[in-house]
Amino acid sequence: MIKVSESAKQKVLTLMQEEGFDTVNDYVRVGVKSGGCSGLSYELNFDREIGETDKVFEDNAVRIIVDKKSFLYLVGTTLEYSGGLNGKGFVFNNPNAERTCGCGESFSL
Repeated sequence: MIKVSESAKQKVLTLMQEEGFDTVNDYVRVGVKSGGCSGLSYELNFDREIGETDKVFEDNAVRIIVDKKSFLYLVGTTLEYSGGLNGKGFVFNNPNAERTCGCGESFSL
């Protein structure tokens, strides 16, 4: 399961609307890909369709899809949003990450 904080929920729903996605019927796709300074990096996109191997969750009124491979790395993660002058944007609080880079956008297990 992936959790969504209140701050992330507000930002996700705003961005979905700005990009023409339906906040009730469309999804936030969360994933992991090779790369970044720590070996793996996070991906965050919007999507209208669920793939055959996708897992579907809903938390805090946000519908999330994660491909099967990424799910293994992301289970238990909380998506947060930090705004303001010193904010980083979206932040993945991943209990599975043993090491993260300074920017917070990549990790290793």
